[in-house]
Amino acid sequence: MERLSTGFPLALLALLAALTFWLDHIAQPTTTPRDSIMRHDPDYIVENFVAVRTRVDGTPWYQLEAKRMLHYPDDDTTHLENPRILSFDGNSEKYVLHMAASIERNSEHPVAEAVVNRARLEGVHVGDTQNFEALPGKGVTGTVNGDSVLLGNLQLMEYNPN
Repeated sequence: MERLSTGFPLALLALLAALTFWLDHIAQPTTTPRDSIMRHDPDYIVENFVAVRTRVDGTPWYQLEAKRMLHYPDDDTTHLENPRILSFDGNSEKYVLHMAASIERNSEHPVAEAVVNRARLEGVHVGDTQNFEALPGKGVTGTVNGDSVLLGNLQLMEYNPN
C-alpha cells in the first residue's frame, strides 16, 4: 500500500505532463507547406495603371501608363504589362523612350527591364550610356549621346549636383 501511495502521485504527474505536451502539440498552428513559400503570386494588381509626374509648378511632365501593374511580395518586384511613356515637354514619345531605355539598360530594376523591353518592341534604338550610376531608392543617372540623363524620383532630382 505504501508503494501505491508514493507511486500514484508520480504516475499522476507523468500523466499530466504527457497531457500538457499533447495539448501544446494540438494547439500549435500548422506549418506552411514548403511549396507555398516558393510561390510567386502577386499581392495586388492594378488595372489600367497611370502615374503622372509633375513639375514643381504642378504642370504635367510625363505620364507612365500600363495595361496592368502587378506587385510580387516574395521578391518585392513590380511588373508592368505594356508600359507606355507620354512626355508633356514637346519631346516625342520615341525620343523619351530612347533616352530612358538607353540609361535603364544598365540597371537591374524590374521597371528598367520593362522600359528596355518596350523600346525594343517599338523598334526604338537603345543607345550606349556613359558615366552610369545607380542610386538605390532614387534612380539612375548617366550620359546618353552627350546629354545628361536623370531618371528617378524627386529625391534624385533634388540630389543632382548639376
